Amino acid sequence: MGLFRLFARMTIGLLFVGHGTQKLFGWFGGGGPEGTGRFFDQAGVRPGRRNAVLAGAAEAGGGLLFGLGAATPIGAAAISGSMITAIRKVHWERGIWSTSGGYEYNLVLLAAVFGLTENGPGELSVDGALGRPRWGTGWALAALAAAASASAAVVAAAEHEGAQPATDAADAQAEQNADAAAVSSSL
Repeated sequence: MGLFRLFARMTIGLLFVGHGTQKLFGWFGGGGPEGTGRFFDQAGVRPGRRNAVLAGAAEAGGGLLFGLGAATPIGAAAISGSMITAIRKVHWERGIWSTSGGYEYNLVLLAAVFGLTENGPGELSVDGALGRPRWGTGWALAALAAAASASAAVVAAAEHEGAQPATDAADAQAEQNADAAAVSSSL
């Protein structure tokens, strides 16, 4: 009947929905776009607010798809991409163990999502109702590859954003300072 897959999918999916809404709306004690955005800026995932919203949408939307067993590889790719980015930008330097802030938990989630994608969401799912209770290894690998590619794109964009010389506010301030200097030198 697939009760284990239903329970595992729903647990992982709904927790990701909650995790995403922490970023999107500040629910469940989350920082919302502003607080999470500041954290992302500090972690080098710039611009923080935009990436917080994108990560929140990927986690909430991907979690919902995964929990329902609807388009399972797409939901898996969305939540796996978020976990890969978290490992790369926050947890990697701290080692594997979560007691030190490492990536142990993220890796367990990646393995669980991969396994559930490979074996499929089961009969008790939207995919199952549509005749697709199992996806297979190829789809699970494709979802993982898409997640890794999306993470690489996010990290590359963040690094490019971090390398930008000045923000609009800094440019405006520099322009005002130049105008003030020009006015005082003409006096």
